[in-house]
Amino acid sequence: MSSQSSTPTATHKPYLASIESQRFSIIKILLLGLGYFGISALWATYNAFVPIFLANKYQLAPAVIGFFMALDNVAALFIQPAVGPWSDRMRSPLGRRMPFLLVGAPIAAAAFGVIPFVAILPLFIACSITLLLSMAFWRTPFTALIADVTPSPYRSQANGIINAIGVLGAMLAFLGGAALYKLNPAYPFWSSAGFVLLALLFILIFIKEPRIYGEETGQPGLLSSLRAILRDADRSTLRLLLAIFCWFVSNNTIDAFLSLYAVNHLKMGETAGARLLGLFTISYVFFAVPAGFFGSRFGRRTTILTGIAVMGLCGLVMYLLPASTLTIGTAKLPVLGLVPVIGLVLLVSGTGWALANVNSLPMVMDSTGNLRVGAYIGLFFLFSTLGAIIGPVFNGWVIQLSGSDYRVTMLAGPFFLLAAFVLMLGVRRGEAHKNPQS
Repeated sequence: MSSQSSTPTATHKPYLASIESQRFSIIKILLLGLGYFGISALWATYNAFVPIFLANKYQLAPAVIGFFMALDNVAALFIQPAVGPWSDRMRSPLGRRMPFLLVGAPIAAAAFGVIPFVAILPLFIACSITLLLSMAFWRTPFTALIADVTPSPYRSQANGIINAIGVLGAMLAFLGGAALYKLNPAYPFWSSAGFVLLALLFILIFIKEPRIYGEETGQPGLLSSLRAILRDADRSTLRLLLAIFCWFVSNNTIDAFLSLYAVNHLKMGETAGARLLGLFTISYVFFAVPAGFFGSRFGRRTTILTGIAVMGLCGLVMYLLPASTLTIGTAKLPVLGLVPVIGLVLLVSGTGWALANVNSLPMVMDSTGNLRVGAYIGLFFLFSTLGAIIGPVFNGWVIQLSGSDYRVTMLAGPFFLLAAFVLMLGVRRGEAHKNPQS
């Protein structure tokens, strides 16, 4: 498939050289990480406190609140994939990605900062929709900027560092946001919006996009890129995207129902699910950076396959072991307290998620030439968001059909991970480019 070949045409070479000749800059990665810190802190604050407003201030029913809280995925599904190829085609003095950040980030921060003061529901909905649309507008160009300023061999490491910083932002928002909320309900919203604006300021000042020296003939959009992927003889990129879909289905299946699994199957308290998810998240934070280096050292596909296998085995362990065994206390750790067997399993599972998730985006980036990376990142968000939406819905039906047996959650997850593993075996594209002409 010539249009999807990773070998650039003559018009690619000057631009590719301008990227690949750059050195890996930890300063640039930390600055981009600050941007992801702000994004993650904002969404963590949104997920933590907007449901409280909807229930207490506007007296909405749980089903309506659930629908409202799913709108961010709907916005991401329709906007993020389309904006990627648009940013590929953008030509401005600031570059291809920066105009989207300049428009989307300030609007999102402003809308988010106003939310706590809104007194009537229609205006609250208007501010929230503005927030969701503006966040979706700049997320894909921001992610594509990682590829623009990072040479191919270092993209796994860069993504690992940025992911770790982003999760730290979410954790800080969860922990610090509760204290700020007690002082004033607006403070968590203002602090998260401030992080977004601060990150934008530093990115604008210190990160310069590579200059574009040539134009690509027939540069594809999202649908034409997808059609070309479907026509590809070896189906490598299609297999990769479907594998990403499968492991996002699996991860979101477990995330959405872990609290109910803990209460109904393990007979633990109502706060146990959040604590168990915290163990998974902590493991991911600590392993995100090593996961990027493993991907660079041993190959991204091998690292992803290892991560999928680890997650799948952990899911089966949680399915096969009886609740009485999973709830046995094992070790008392600082801050975490007494960790049960299932907590240790989730700590291991978090390392697997890091191995797979950190290396998947760089694989998608390097499945095409750099002039089309925005379109491919758009497809990454399309398939991952579909997985995030379908996972909880699918598992909800499985639990209902099983007579409310929440234990099947730990069987549904490994089923999709097995499908992802088989798909990844056929992936032959997406490893780091060895030189500018790769």
